[in-house]
Amino acid sequence: MEKYKEIERSIIKKYRREIWSKFVKAIKEYELIDEGDNIMVCISGGKDSFLMAKCIQELQRHGKVKFDAHFVAMNPGYSEKNIKLIKENAKTLNIPLEIFESNIFEVANKLSEENPCYMCARMRRGHLYNKAKELGCNKIALGHHFDDVIETTLLSLFYGSEIKTMMPKLHSENFKGLELIRPMYLIKEYSIISWRKFNELTFLNCACKFTEKIENNSSISKRQEMKSLIKSLREKNKDIDYNIFKALDNINLNCVLGYKKNGEYKSFLDEYKNVSNK
Repeated sequence: MEKYKEIERSIIKKYRREIWSKFVKAIKEYELIDEGDNIMVCISGGKDSFLMAKCIQELQRHGKVKFDAHFVAMNPGYSEKNIKLIKENAKTLNIPLEIFESNIFEVANKLSEENPCYMCARMRRGHLYNKAKELGCNKIALGHHFDDVIETTLLSLFYGSEIKTMMPKLHSENFKGLELIRPMYLIKEYSIISWRKFNELTFLNCACKFTEKIENNSSISKRQEMKSLIKSLREKNKDIDYNIFKALDNINLNCVLGYKKNGEYKSFLDEYKNVSNK
């Protein structure tokens, strides 16, 4: 059996409960893919996006909903070694990958030498939206997983002073008619790592020069800090990450000081003074 067929079989058979079932559940529960969609599947070169691509291929072949998919990777300034690895993985996984060029790493580093990551992320998103428009796509699929959702939630709480999370789908504010979807939303990272190891695959991490420069200094990364925190909490309560996730779907507005909706702030006092306790 060819390597890619073994990999596909592992997703459906060995990792059916941990990966495939959760992938399908997210698609259905959050209504991520509709009949006739034209989806640009974004592959960064990492384990998450490559697994997402394989799951979307499987859904295309055997799902009831018919849709088109373009498998696209952006080269923001990777080394030749890293580009070669992305191409080799695409070939191994039997993914018809298109790579397009940009100079994001160089520009982001010039604009913010101390912390180019934020600028890089914003510029990446703009390039991806433009590419999706060029391909005639109405949706962009990103490989963010369950752990990304929990980490983002805690980052917002601890460092952003607000309760918000990474949504399973959202409309683009600047590109009319485009939606961003996250089909890996319910899949935990340890399952993806297990799948990678089982199939003896090697993928990229971020692979930018800034990341390589700080890779031995994890204290710089707030996200790594959240990973470590969740890991330690999970040792005391194995369901801690699920409880955080579920809390975001179970907010009691009677017991919060205030909330924002479409940029407008509402305080509990707005309703409190209109309620009589007599």
